[in-house]
Amino acid sequence: MVSARNRKKRNRWLELIALYKLLQALLLVAVGVGALRLLGKDIGDLLQNLATGLRMNPEGHLVSFLLGKASMLDDHRLRQISVFMFCYAGLGILEGIGLMLEKIWAEYLTSIITASFLPLEVFELMHRITWFRIALFVVNLAVLAYLVGHLIRDKAAKRRHI
Repeated sequence: MVSARNRKKRNRWLELIALYKLLQALLLVAVGVGALRLLGKDIGDLLQNLATGLRMNPEGHLVSFLLGKASMLDDHRLRQISVFMFCYAGLGILEGIGLMLEKIWAEYLTSIITASFLPLEVFELMHRITWFRIALFVVNLAVLAYLVGHLIRDKAAKRRHI
């Protein structure tokens, strides 16, 4: 039996990042399932009924905009959206589990994936600034900064022990 002193101390920041990635994956799965549930349905009618149920003006700018976008969603596009969401969720699950287990490959994978989306987030912020986009950018930047710093510190510590 391993004593409490000899147990490796868990990295709470990696666990927090893992939880963030797993929650992200859960949201992506929900969007993918939602897209599949819309197959074979008239999305325009669904949006029209939703707007009416929410007492929104069916002739208003927002409803008209959404109805225009909904016309581009056919069954093929909905399947594409769901496949993308499920694949991206799978990556998030892989990242989350790897980070929970404190695997170095998961830290590299998460760093690469997070860094690859930062330019898109900057572009989105330049297009339209919202509090949600700012918060998402700051969180992802903090995740990347922590992981890169952690990887550098680990590498330096291993060199000292050699």
